[in-house]
Amino acid sequence: MSIAIVYMAKEFNWNHITQGFVLSSFYIGYLTTQVLAGVLADTFGGRRVLGIGAATWTLFTLLTPFSARVNIYCLILCRICLGIGEGVTFPCIVSLIIKWFPPKERSRATSSIVVSIFIGMAIALPISNMLGSSQFGWESIFWVFAIVGFIWSIIWHFYGKSDPRDYSGISKEELDWILESKSSINSKDNLERYQSGSIEYVRKIPWKLIFSRREVWAILLGEFFNSWGFFILLNWLPIFYYEYFHVDINLFGYYTASSYFSYIIMGFVSGYICDYAIHQLKIHVLTATYLAKTSLQGLLIITIGFALYSFQISSTNVSPMDIAPKYAGLIAGLTYTCATVPAFFGVALTGWILEITGNDWSVIWTMCSLSYIFAVLFFGCFAGGEIIID
Repeated sequence: MSIAIVYMAKEFNWNHITQGFVLSSFYIGYLTTQVLAGVLADTFGGRRVLGIGAATWTLFTLLTPFSARVNIYCLILCRICLGIGEGVTFPCIVSLIIKWFPPKERSRATSSIVVSIFIGMAIALPISNMLGSSQFGWESIFWVFAIVGFIWSIIWHFYGKSDPRDYSGISKEELDWILESKSSINSKDNLERYQSGSIEYVRKIPWKLIFSRREVWAILLGEFFNSWGFFILLNWLPIFYYEYFHVDINLFGYYTASSYFSYIIMGFVSGYICDYAIHQLKIHVLTATYLAKTSLQGLLIITIGFALYSFQISSTNVSPMDIAPKYAGLIAGLTYTCATVPAFFGVALTGWILEITGNDWSVIWTMCSLSYIFAVLFFGCFAGGEIIID
């Protein structure tokens, strides 16, 4: 959508405020399924929950061009429904990592998965730009990726497994290594209870204990402020290149994708580093509008920022597994719920600020920089790496 909306805004004559509402409406739906998905994934397994979510977001990706042709309200409703489906993703991933990886490998597993998302984005952005500029128009962006989502859903249905013991392709040595882990969540008894899907598990969630620990709040607040800047970049960076630096409409997707490549490379490295020590480095994008005078200079500064930003993968994303492995999916759901609130307001607010300030992007990047500083302070001061909820 961050690529398609440039073409859509030209065709439908949308101002920045309207673009902000379209971009942010996704997060209304995304917000609703975070905690629920974490609980369901912890209880019934991540395979089924993630499969249903994938089918949902695939359907509404396909329906996006049709809804946009009806009216703006129909498009916003479609985006909300798409967000409902996609909201299950990260809680399910955290729950699956707990099952499939020993504690010593969780940071690198998390970084590999998160970085893979950015690999997909780095590939999808220029493809979207190419499709949007082609004779098939911006509608083809959603058709192509709906087909991709459909194919993935079929593969996941047959090959995805919530528990490594249910996967026929795993070797005995690897399965023994996972099951013999000292982590309580990966012991045989707890795996049985974890898979049972009993309502008793849901009833016994220690809500009071969870919300009384500073380590949990470090994760929640750290991700809250971190996501403010991240989702603004995710949604508005292509528009920034197109409007601020006047990058050709056939190339702005390639510029955006280039910024993610440094994140991809450093993201894999940071996972191995953070298996031994926790690092929390944050991007400082403020200089993009003060120092950069050309599109290439802006690209260089933002690319360096993304490389540094990659070190956050092994902080708030991994922490739920460190402090509460049994309830990692639930805490991840709470975390991504906190992350979605600033995503909705920040993305929408960006459109409003740009409209009233006459496209003053320095205000936007100042706001993002401050949010990253707060994220560092909260997580750096209060985070922990030991199991506190068992």
